[in-house]
Amino acid sequence: MIAPTKPDAVILADGSFPTHPIPLHLLHNARQLICCDAALFTLWQHDRRLVEEKVREGRLQAIGDGDSLRALRDRIPQDFLALLAPVLHEENEQEHNDLTKATRLLCTQVLPERPNATAEGGNEQRITVAYLGTTGKREDHTLGNIFLLPWHQHHYPITGTMYTDYGYFTAWHGDACLKTFVHQQLSIFNLSCTQMTSDGLRWQAYPFTELWQGTLNDCLGDEVRIHADGDYVVYQTYEAK
Repeated sequence: MIAPTKPDAVILADGSFPTHPIPLHLLHNARQLICCDAALFTLWQHDRRLVEEKVREGRLQAIGDGDSLRALRDRIPQDFLALLAPVLHEENEQEHNDLTKATRLLCTQVLPERPNATAEGGNEQRITVAYLGTTGKREDHTLGNIFLLPWHQHHYPITGTMYTDYGYFTAWHGDACLKTFVHQQLSIFNLSCTQMTSDGLRWQAYPFTELWQGTLNDCLGDEVRIHADGDYVVYQTYEAK
């Protein structure tokens, strides 16, 4: 198992609440935490002290159109609503989902001074983000969230990793060098590559034309190199098989 690095911020979506130690560690140690709408109430139910501590320290924000919270209003305690009021950024536009709104909030208000790169620029001082709670509950939300990763990295100065209870997704453009371990399971989802090769995988990567073609590969050592000319998403498991 490869331990995650410390990201600049954590964004918690309102999918299945994490239970694995890695995403839970990231959540509890977040330098900055942004919750998508009702995800803050879910977090408050799991760990009220954590929420109150991060609000008090000015390290927690919530964002969304408010629909999810309004749907829960009949069972939301007044003390939670009082806690929510000063940290909620309500946005009603429907072009983007709450995950994108949270990413935009992070880059424009929470850490606007952090990046020194344009949206389409290099990786200098890009904000590192851990996305949690992005899968589960609804499969269409899950797929949409996963494939927002490369879009976010093209449009905002971030480098994102999406952690689930089983592994993590990263988005890449061009060549990549991945830290791995023997028998870690790895899948590649090609989005726009017309050229792709790999070193360190049991089965050679190629410019897959179907999303399923690059799945369920096996790592041979502590590093995998992918040589490519476009966008793709990689999934790596926490445990060996």
